[in-house]
Amino acid sequence: MASSPCGNSNFDSGLEIKTRSVEQTLIPLVSQITTLINHKDKPKKSERTLTAVHKVGQAVNVAVGRFVAVGEAIAVENQELKDEMGQACFEARRAGDAIAQLTDVGSSLSCQSDGHVTVFSDRTGMVKAARLLLSSVTKVLVLADRIVIKQIITSRNKVLVTLDHLERVSTFQEFVQIFSQFGNEMVEFAHLTGDRQNDLKDEKKKARMAAARAVLEKCTMMLLTASKTCLRHPDCESARINKDAVFHRMRCALEQVIEIVTEARICGENKVLPASIYNGIKDFKSTVECLRENLYSLSPQSVSSQLEALVERTEDFTDSAYTSHEQRQAILSLCQLARQDTQQLVHAWVEAQSVNAKEATEDMEVAILKTCQSISDLRRELHKVAAGRASDLLKVQGEQLPLRALKAAGAEGNLEAVAEFSRTLSEQKEQLVETCRLLCHVSGTEPLEITCIHAEETFHVIGPQIISAAQTLALHPSSKIAKENLEVFCEAWESQLCDMALLLREISDVFEGRRGDKRPYLSLPRPGKHSANLKTAKAVKLDAEEQTSMAKLGLELRLLSSDMDTELEKWEEPEHDIVRQSQSLASMAYNMYLFTRGEGLLKTTLDLFHQAEVLSDEGLQLCSSLRTFATQLVDEEKPVVMTEMEKLVALCQQLQMGAKTPVQGKTATFQKVDSSIQMTRSILAVVLSIIPFCNRKYKSERSSLGSPQDWREKLDASTPVKEEGALNSKNTNGFGVKSLEQNMAVLNLLESK
Repeated sequence: MASSPCGNSNFDSGLEIKTRSVEQTLIPLVSQITTLINHKDKPKKSERTLTAVHKVGQAVNVAVGRFVAVGEAIAVENQELKDEMGQACFEARRAGDAIAQLTDVGSSLSCQSDGHVTVFSDRTGMVKAARLLLSSVTKVLVLADRIVIKQIITSRNKVLVTLDHLERVSTFQEFVQIFSQFGNEMVEFAHLTGDRQNDLKDEKKKARMAAARAVLEKCTMMLLTASKTCLRHPDCESARINKDAVFHRMRCALEQVIEIVTEARICGENKVLPASIYNGIKDFKSTVECLRENLYSLSPQSVSSQLEALVERTEDFTDSAYTSHEQRQAILSLCQLARQDTQQLVHAWVEAQSVNAKEATEDMEVAILKTCQSISDLRRELHKVAAGRASDLLKVQGEQLPLRALKAAGAEGNLEAVAEFSRTLSEQKEQLVETCRLLCHVSGTEPLEITCIHAEETFHVIGPQIISAAQTLALHPSSKIAKENLEVFCEAWESQLCDMALLLREISDVFEGRRGDKRPYLSLPRPGKHSANLKTAKAVKLDAEEQTSMAKLGLELRLLSSDMDTELEKWEEPEHDIVRQSQSLASMAYNMYLFTRGEGLLKTTLDLFHQAEVLSDEGLQLCSSLRTFATQLVDEEKPVVMTEMEKLVALCQQLQMGAKTPVQGKTATFQKVDSSIQMTRSILAVVLSIIPFCNRKYKSERSSLGSPQDWREKLDASTPVKEEGALNSKNTNGFGVKSLEQNMAVLNLLESK
């Protein structure tokens, strides 16, 4: 039984593990089997060791039995997989029995004169049984995973059918009825695809899934208002264009999701990311540095050609009408320097080959270092240009002048003014599209490249949609629905600007090497440390209506944590206690923001309350650091820090007390969630008000900001409220990516009309 071949020759290539859940399920089994295989290498064992091995073998068999029972139940519910699942379960059970038999003490031990026993005499049988077990169990898991994929496809098909019905409706009553069904189906699809996104191992697929889901999330609200506008003004061509564009984009996003989960290439496309300069530089440096080990693996001509291909890509920067003369000259000069250094390297390389050198000569080593340095300087300059362009654009866009003007012109019915401001918006759209392309070149990772491409496509699509919505309003200036439609598309534009600001920060993190240090919000609170009072509490998830209510609060947390990161990046000493503790607060607040969207690692209300306790502890520790910092200030400056610190202590104590207070019932639980998030928002606001001042005092002990009253005035001016910035924290309605569940609440408005 155990010695039969496992038939595993094509298993490795045919059953690739693509999700974390399957991988994590296999890890304990692999660990136990490894224990058994390792023991077979030492045939003589004490009776105690043998008993332990026997227990492991029996435990494996029992676990396999339970596992197989689940697999067989799945097979019953999914007839199309019944045969495959049945065969895999049969092989798993057979392998488990074989391992149990091979580790059985009674049949395995053979007493020796020294008191030890010999086990695993059938070495080949144990190896084959282990292979068969891993193969069959993995196949069961992969088949179960196919059922998850089937659920996503089925959900997508339901959405598509309802989408077709929505597109063809002719009355408001019919639209309300079908949109209600559509909203519920989209909520189901969002949850299924969100779980899948979190489960994927491939970071590129995760990024593509996130992009597609973002399109669906934003387009759901656009679809609602665009359809309403078309129904109210059926003869309006711009309204029809607006609506058709939304439906088309939603269908494309739905197909992209299915393409990702099924790994199918719809329409036979073989999508490849555009060649980025960052990857080109990385490959070129790798090629140059490899010459130290092997002088004869490449030809000098191939290295020169690789550099020229890289330099050619910089034309996206130098040919841009928006690149300044100084920036263009700097890029061209660095390209020329890289050519010269590469030419010197080639010369030294040819000389080394001519004397049959076995390794890089001293001249080659110097040339390699100079070439790598010049190409790194080029990368730094390109990043500076792209990031600077993006930052400047976000500041200009934060003023929202074209959007405000379009809304005003449309409300006045002024078609000429709409046309004029549409040209301005189109120009800004082209600048944003090109800037996203430049950011893609310097993004540093493939997932970020995908996000840049998504941002580029979003600006490219939403710009014309805003214009058509403005034209519709100008034709029907008294239409509340047309006005609402334009507002929704403008909000989508502003939301994408917010996402672009976060994307820019991610790219800068990668460039500065900070990426791995700034994600503590991915860690859950340690169980047991802060949960003594919550052991009997029921862990529940927010429902759709509650998530909708939390959307605005959650967005404010996101913006505050983002602003906090921006301020903390200005500190010259990143390991300072104030910086480290403030970063931790911002990170945990971001975790809570993700909870309001039904994402991240905080899955239930209990998780959120645990996180709130940890956050309050960290806030109190920050108060201690601020108190120490205040002792270094002159007398007139101390009250400023002490006043803010007292506020922070009170807020942290309130949050801690609220998080520990047990509640019963759905309403009370939701109120506790709301209170925890509001208190967290207040904590971040206080910390954000004090951080700039502390940083200034830390940088220069000799400078003085005058009296506390003077400081407060300057602090109000310097604190990043961003009233005109891209991340406007006061006008949060304009920046939230509305949850799909939120659209269901709009039905009340529809019914009232």
